[in-house]
Amino acid sequence: MTFSKRALDLVVAIILLVILGPIILITALIILVLDGRPVLYISERMKSPTEGFNLIKFRTMKPVAEDSGVSGGDKSDRITRTGPFLRRSRLDELPQLWNVIRSDISFIGPRPPLRQYVERFPDLYARVLKSRPGVSGLASIYFHAHEEHLLARSRSREETDTIYCRACIPRKARLDLIYQARRNLCVDIMLMLKTVFKRLR
Repeated sequence: MTFSKRALDLVVAIILLVILGPIILITALIILVLDGRPVLYISERMKSPTEGFNLIKFRTMKPVAEDSGVSGGDKSDRITRTGPFLRRSRLDELPQLWNVIRSDISFIGPRPPLRQYVERFPDLYARVLKSRPGVSGLASIYFHAHEEHLLARSRSREETDTIYCRACIPRKARLDLIYQARRNLCVDIMLMLKTVFKRLR
């Protein structure tokens, strides 16, 4: 990560924490009252082909003892009362500001993958994870809604995994590599603004 990219991340993350701090606290309180504990969902993700970190989000699903893979239609019955709104508004991602401050992720980059997919597709992720993972990015902006639509059809863990591996990973990687070839500070700022405008819409 370049110095300018890291500086931009820190400045924007601190400003957003100050502005959104009350919203973060209110959201946490609403989850606690309506859905109970835990308020946060912590999941291991990868920031390099060999190095993992704990990604922090607001919890939107009922916890289970054994959980693996991405979320699809097979997990829809576990979504909490506040989950649909948090996901639609993307408020569930606000705690990731802490991950940005810690330099686990950047604001812009490929979404950090689960370890199991990095281990299953090592050559692909060796290329994708040359960029620091991000809260948003080219694939998040232009493919996320379609990915949710594809995964919503699945009715089992196996079906979700098959759809994700065959239809989602290659397409997202293609977009992530396009970003990687063109990344600079201006591109990052443009994608940050696109993310904000998309959320507002």
